[in-house]
Amino acid sequence: MKRRNDVGSVRANSSCNSCNPNPHKYVSSHLKYLLLIIGITALVVFVILPLLFSLFDGSKMGNIALIPIEGPITATGGTSLGTATVSSEKIVEFIKEADKNKQIKIIVLEINSPGGSAVASDEIATAVKTADKPVIALIREVGASGGYWVASAADYIVANRMSITGSIGVISSYLEFSQLMEDYGVGYERLVAGKYKDLGTPLKKLEEEEKTILQGKLDKIHQYFIEEIAANRKLDVAAVEQLATGEFFLGVEAYNYGLVDELGDKQTVEKYLETNHAITKPDYVIYEQETSLLDLFAGVFSDFFFQIGEGFGSTIIKTKTDLNLMMG
Repeated sequence: MKRRNDVGSVRANSSCNSCNPNPHKYVSSHLKYLLLIIGITALVVFVILPLLFSLFDGSKMGNIALIPIEGPITATGGTSLGTATVSSEKIVEFIKEADKNKQIKIIVLEINSPGGSAVASDEIATAVKTADKPVIALIREVGASGGYWVASAADYIVANRMSITGSIGVISSYLEFSQLMEDYGVGYERLVAGKYKDLGTPLKKLEEEEKTILQGKLDKIHQYFIEEIAANRKLDVAAVEQLATGEFFLGVEAYNYGLVDELGDKQTVEKYLETNHAITKPDYVIYEQETSLLDLFAGVFSDFFFQIGEGFGSTIIKTKTDLNLMMG
């Protein structure tokens, strides 16, 4: 009897072991399923859904492309001298994208910019002029210097009567530290290969010959500016030269000089679209620039050209004044 009980006990234990699998294998199996679910979820959220949104982006469904140009204009955007700037590369890309979008009928540039790099401003203005679709510029608070250069390329300009615009001029001033260095016993050892290699350095005074060279380059850029405004606005070059003193104008003054077509706001633009383009229900598609960490660093390299283009109008909207860094 005792022997039978032992056998029975062994059989019972064997049966029990088959009913309760190895707990480590059980956990491992469930962990695999959990990781699989997490992997599939990540694939859907971070790959498939963004792809679907890019293909069927409802934000691009409308009849009016609204492209804000906010802040100083530079080539790459980001931050320059602590100020957020707008990238000419991005704006040109937006204009081209809107021009190809079959849903879009009109492109509206909403400008609030004191200007910036002459090169970057010219790039945007060229994209505006080469667009197949009509382009309307709306100057809200500031559309001066390079900002006005861009606006002048549009087919129609609407400006607030109290906005700051014009400022058709060029400046490339900077602080010169040679006297300060001398007071503190700091010298500048000049080693250059090329007579004018350190032209414009703040560590020494400009010679008269050097001033003449720099002034000649600024005058040339100024003449380009004048010719572009004259051609874009269909004005005589001589008439624009009379206005191209670097002075900024209120919107109402700019209207009287023929620099803008109408005084008003966004509603004025919509009335113009209804009257001239039969658009009674404007549905805006907003093309906005997203600022990334790389954009912030990229802005540092645009500082020099920023100084060759920022408009005097920027001093009106800044809380501090630094005329040496303004240009228009």
